Amino acid sequence: MTFAALFPHGISELFNWKGILFDGTPYEVNKTVIMVLVSVVVCLAIFVIGGRKKALVPATGQNVAEVGYEFIEKNIAEEVLGHDGHKWTPFLGTIFFFLFFINIWSTFPGIQFPASSRIAIPLILSLVTYFVFIGVGFYKQGPLYMIKAIFPPGVPKALYILIAPIEFISKFLVRPMSLAVRLFANMFAGHILLTLFGIMTAELVAHKSGVYQIPIAVLPFLGLLFMTIFEILVAFLQAYIFTTLTAVYIAESSSEEH
Repeated sequence: MTFAALFPHGISELFNWKGILFDGTPYEVNKTVIMVLVSVVVCLAIFVIGGRKKALVPATGQNVAEVGYEFIEKNIAEEVLGHDGHKWTPFLGTIFFFLFFINIWSTFPGIQFPASSRIAIPLILSLVTYFVFIGVGFYKQGPLYMIKAIFPPGVPKALYILIAPIEFISKFLVRPMSLAVRLFANMFAGHILLTLFGIMTAELVAHKSGVYQIPIAVLPFLGLLFMTIFEILVAFLQAYIFTTLTAVYIAESSSEEH
């Protein structure tokens, strides 16, 4: 199977997938939408069905749900937010597992495309995080929260001219963009690498004019296998980093000491 057979409409198919339903409208359903919906269903199946019947000796579904929940609670929520971290476990767990499942699509043969490599999805998730930690800041520290954040105590007053704009830009402008771009860039790069190794393997196998082409095709195929395994780790790490940074921002907003 050649590159032309894999992508009959050209290289743009690597980045823009055609609509399946309602093409060209704001309600368009394409492969990215389907991946997101399936990821949501998987998350619901794990935690709703797994937590519906709490047995003393947990079955497989309950065991997976409990291990996942405890992982977020112990390693992110309580580690970053302290003794009140358990209150944030449902929110942080939702972000982590949703991100993991939309990331892991990059390892599926024939898809190799994480939904998070569409900038709109990381941007929406980062905006959710942004409005949550801003809301927590006003709730915990009062209406002067933003003033306190950009004028940290203990700094000589003369330096506030320099410090205040930097603090404002870094905390209230850069954070949502950095969260979104970090996730998008890492998953997008993995998508491109997997696709390139797949195309190289397909092209070498399809054009058998040279006697050495089939053996040589083993090399990009092994690279494809390695990158697929590596992408599983990347999918987990990106979900973990995004969730941990969310917890850090919430912790910072909820305490004046930070």
